[in-house]
Amino acid sequence: MNIRRWSVGLIAATLLVPGLAACNNSGGDSPSTASSPESVIPADPKAALVASTKGLAEGNFTFTIAADSMTGKGTFHKPSNSAQMSMTMGGEDFTMDFDLIQIQPDTWVKVDLGELFAGIPGMEAIKDKYQHLDAAKAKDAKNLDIFKDGTDPADAAGMFEGLAEVQKTGEGTYSGTFDLTSVKDSVAADEDMLKELGDKAKAIPFTAKLDAEGRLSELVMSLPAAGETKAQDIKVTYADYGSATAVQKPPADQVIEASEQTYEMFK
Repeated sequence: MNIRRWSVGLIAATLLVPGLAACNNSGGDSPSTASSPESVIPADPKAALVASTKGLAEGNFTFTIAADSMTGKGTFHKPSNSAQMSMTMGGEDFTMDFDLIQIQPDTWVKVDLGELFAGIPGMEAIKDKYQHLDAAKAKDAKNLDIFKDGTDPADAAGMFEGLAEVQKTGEGTYSGTFDLTSVKDSVAADEDMLKELGDKAKAIPFTAKLDAEGRLSELVMSLPAAGETKAQDIKVTYADYGSATAVQKPPADQVIEASEQTYEMFK
């Protein structure tokens, strides 16, 4: 499984790597210091977008992700060191449901490969179960540590640092392009993908929306066709800043200990 980071890497591998693809609450707890958006959002468009990701770094929000081959949703709740992400991925040939829960130091993962389970020894037994991963054995499985590389599933802060151009298009709305060649850890900055995009990687179109507090509420990236991957939009939304709910452990009767195959899958 070609995954560099749990959040960013899983998205990149699913959406952008042909090999794998083939197999606000606007109030929250954050106080408002002014009554109008203009007074809290920097006038400079780039500065406004960079500042909009500060709430993500605090790690207390919910999010959704959608693209042609994937939908997902999740929660980060850093006050309790807990997080969850559920995703459905696939296309005409296969589907995959993935649910990961982390309440540090414990991690549970449930994977359903649909028809791909058929004929694989031991797979049917884990189809509807959360597999509990031993922290010591999973220490090399970097993709299962949700908090390791921050709390933004799309690394919007990194994307905004790679802005090639940006303009304000309305009240709290922006558009422009990313230069993905200058971004190290982003949703779309997979090395193979960048090679296939060539010069097109230097001008990836996007739109963004901020809430009344200047926090990022929506980011849409429009990726052009590259190699075997068709053109598509990746849409990420953010909500419930400061008021997300702590994630709960899965029910005990739905938990088994992880198999060796599971540890290997996420290395």
